[in-house]
Amino acid sequence: MLQTGCVASLVVSFIDAAHSRKREESVMAFEYPDDLMYADTHEYARLEGDIVTIGITAFAVDQLGDIVFLELPEVGDTVEKGATFGTVESVKAVEDLKAPVTGTIIERNDPLLDTPEQLADDPYGTAWMLKVRLEAPEELEEALSADEYRSQVEGA
Repeated sequence: MLQTGCVASLVVSFIDAAHSRKREESVMAFEYPDDLMYADTHEYARLEGDIVTIGITAFAVDQLGDIVFLELPEVGDTVEKGATFGTVESVKAVEDLKAPVTGTIIERNDPLLDTPEQLADDPYGTAWMLKVRLEAPEELEEALSADEYRSQVEGA
């Protein structure tokens, strides 16, 4: 019986190690574009002039799993850095979205509200969430670079 228990323990350890390795490989496979700035809450900001495009990272999408609902504010509303601006709901959880900057919303990705599962397809491209006219450019100085964000989520 002792041998059976040892074999079962080894099998469980092997399976756990394989799952851990697969999870690490999955996290390491994500792209973190260098032209973006990242929040430790997994939102990104792409600065173009005084307009910031906001979305969530591929890592966040992966952690959420199948996304089923997205709530975003209206065009004309303001967002404040660090404050909740919406929610994303998956089969696993409902998570608040935090604004990486302060500003006025000038555009919202309305098609994404109807098909939030598209976040998984192209989070840094077609699946952006908001475009905001930036009020305080200095807020972006606190953002993480792609390398800093990668280190945070990969645990390096």
